[in-house]
Amino acid sequence: MSRPLLTDTSVQYIKGIGPKRAGLLHKIGIETVEDLLFYFPRRYLDRSNLIKIAQLKPDVSATIAGRIYSVDMVSGRRKRLVVLVGDGSGFLSCVWFQAVQYVAKVFKAGDTVAFSGKVTVFRGPQMVHPEYDIISGENETDPLHTGGIIPLYPSTEALKKGGFDSRGFRRVIHQVLSSMPPMEETLPLNLLSRHQFMALCESLQHMHYPSDWRRLRQAQTRLKFEELFYLQLYLALQRKMVAREDKGISFQRVGEYTRSLVSKLPFELTAAQKRVLREIRQDMKSGKPMNRLLQGDVGSGKTVVACIAMLIAVENGYQTALMAPTEILAEQHYLTIHTWLEQYGVRVVLLKGGQTAKERQNVLSGLNDGEIQIVIGTHALVQEGVEFDKLGLVVIDEQHRFGVLQRAFLRKKGIYPDVLVMTATPIPRTLALTLYGDLDVSILDEMPAGRKPVRTAWRSEGKRDAIYEYIRSELEKGRQAYIVYPLVEESEKVDLAAATEGYHTLSKSVFSDYRVGLLHGRMKSDEKDRTMRAFQAGDIDVLVSTTVIEVGVDAPNATVMLIEHAERFGLTQLHQLRGRVGRGSEASTCILLAQYPLSDDAGKRLETMVRTDDGFEIAEKDLEIRGPGELFGTRQHGLLNFKIANLATDGPILEKARKEAFSLIQDDPGIERQEHAMVRHTYQNRYKGMFGLIEVG
Repeated sequence: MSRPLLTDTSVQYIKGIGPKRAGLLHKIGIETVEDLLFYFPRRYLDRSNLIKIAQLKPDVSATIAGRIYSVDMVSGRRKRLVVLVGDGSGFLSCVWFQAVQYVAKVFKAGDTVAFSGKVTVFRGPQMVHPEYDIISGENETDPLHTGGIIPLYPSTEALKKGGFDSRGFRRVIHQVLSSMPPMEETLPLNLLSRHQFMALCESLQHMHYPSDWRRLRQAQTRLKFEELFYLQLYLALQRKMVAREDKGISFQRVGEYTRSLVSKLPFELTAAQKRVLREIRQDMKSGKPMNRLLQGDVGSGKTVVACIAMLIAVENGYQTALMAPTEILAEQHYLTIHTWLEQYGVRVVLLKGGQTAKERQNVLSGLNDGEIQIVIGTHALVQEGVEFDKLGLVVIDEQHRFGVLQRAFLRKKGIYPDVLVMTATPIPRTLALTLYGDLDVSILDEMPAGRKPVRTAWRSEGKRDAIYEYIRSELEKGRQAYIVYPLVEESEKVDLAAATEGYHTLSKSVFSDYRVGLLHGRMKSDEKDRTMRAFQAGDIDVLVSTTVIEVGVDAPNATVMLIEHAERFGLTQLHQLRGRVGRGSEASTCILLAQYPLSDDAGKRLETMVRTDDGFEIAEKDLEIRGPGELFGTRQHGLLNFKIANLATDGPILEKARKEAFSLIQDDPGIERQEHAMVRHTYQNRYKGMFGLIEVG
C-alpha cells in the first residue's frame, strides 16, 4: 500500500544528509521528508526571459544570469570582492565590502549565477551586495540547474555553507521525489474532480520542477487550496463543537436596569448598534452558547453594546468578564462601565497586575462567592486561582492581540458561557474568514450622530513651525492636542525623535505657556492612570505620548494629533491613532509628519491615510502592503503561518476552500466516512497541531 504521509520519516534517511546537515534543516523547521517536500521555492528564474546586461539601467533593480569570468579580492582603503559576470551581451561587476572572505569561497570561475539588485555605474554597470543564486557549476549540464524555469529556494548563510543553497535544495528534493513511493491523495477525490485540481504528487513535482508556467500555476492553486481547506476544516469543526453544546445559558429576560440604562444614555443609539444588539439578544436568548464577533471602526460604539449585553447577563443572575489586551484599555473600560452601572448597584471590579495581595484576594473571593458581578482585566483573568461562581458571558476586546488558547481558557472558567469578541481593528474579509471563521459576525458600520470626519494632512519636516502654529491656534480655542512618538527613549540604532526628549523640548519652549503631559508604556500603572484622567479632565493641554494611546484614551475635546515619524507606523496603527481625535462634535485634524527619503511602502501608507478614513479599505491596503503575519504579529501561531497561500491575493481560493470544508463537516460532522479517511488522517497528522487542539469525532 502506498504511504499517505511522510511525517515520521526523518530527513537523515535521505542519502547524503547526516546528523550535522539534518541539524541545519531542523533550524528552519524541516525535520521530515514531508517537511522538505513542502519547502517551496521563494521564486523562479525563467532563463528565457531574463534582462541582458547590455539592457541594464542605472538605479533600477533587475535580475541577470551569466557566467563568472573572474573572482578578485581588491585591496585599498577598503578591501572589496569583485566578481565579474558576463552573459554574451556585456559584463557586470558585483561588489562586496562585507563578509568578503566567505563570499569569495562561494563563487568559482565558470559557474552560472543569477544576481539580483539595484544597478549603479562605476566604470561600467555594477551591483553592490546583490542577492545571488548559483544556478549551475562549470561544465554542468544537469537540466535540474540548466533548464528553462529554475526554482530558487529560501536559504541562509549557514544553510549555504552546509550545501543547502538553491542548487543543493534542487538536488536533494529531486532525489526524494524520484525515489519515494506514490503519495495518496489528501483531498476528497470528488472535490479534486469538481475543481479539476492536479493530484498531490503531480502538484509537488511541478512546484519544484515546473515544465511550464501554466502547470506551475495549476500546482500552486491546488496546494494553496489544500492549505486553506484544512484551515477552514479546523474552523468548521470549532463551529460544529459550539453548536453541539446544548448546555448553553438562556438569558430570558431584559430587566428594568437594562431598559433604564438605554433610556438614560446621553446619546441615541445608532441604527447599527440597535441591529447588533438584536443579533446579540437573539444569541443570548437561544440557549446555545453565543460565539460572536463584534467588529466596528474606532468610535463606532462597541463598548456601550458590550455593556448592555453584560447588564442583561447580570440581570439574569450571571457574572460577566471582560478581557482587554492592555492595562490602560482595561482601566478605560472599567471607568466607563463602572460609571454607567454603579447607579444600579452592580459591582464592577478591576483585576490587573500590580495589585497588592490583599486587593487581589478580595477580588478573587468576590468572584468565587458571586458578590462581584462584573470583572474587567487583562490576561490576568485566565491565570490560575481566578474562579467564578456563575460565569455567563465572556467579552474579549481586541481579540487578535490574544493567543487562541487564552480565549479558550477564559471560556472554560464558566459552564458554556456566551462569548462576545470585539475588535476595533478593521479586518479584511479574507483575514476575518481566517482568524474568526468559527464566529458569527456583527458589524457596526455607522458612526454616532454629530461625528465629523477627521481631516488628515501629510507634511514634511520643513512644515514643523507651521504645524506648531496650527496646534497653538487649536489650544487657544480651548481644545487639546496629542503629539505621538514611536519610541520611549533615543535609540542608538534607529534615529527617531523620542517621546521623553520631545516632551522636554515642547514643555520648555514650544508650548511652555500650556500644560504639557507625558504618557508612555514604561510608566507605572497609577502614573499612566493619573495622566489619562488629567487629560480627559482637561488639566493637560498637550499630551506627548507613545502608541499606548492607540487604544484606551477617550478625550472628546482633543481636536488635533501630530504623529512624528509617521512613515514608521503601519497603516492599521495610524488609523487607530487617528481614531483618538474626532471623538467630539468639533472638526479635528491628524497631521502625519514624515521624514524623507521615504520607502515605496511608506509612501503608499501615507497616501492611503490622506485619501480615506474607511477602516476596511485601510485594512485591505495594509494587508496588501505588509501581509497578515506582520499585520497581526505572531500571536495567532499557525493560523497565519502559511507555506504558500497568501491572504492578500488568494481570497477567491479561500472562499472555495471555506465552502467545501464547511460542506464536508455539515455532511460528515465527525469525518468518519470511508471516503473521508484520508482527510481525517491528513488533518490529524499534518494540520491539527498547527491550528489547535480540536478533537475530531
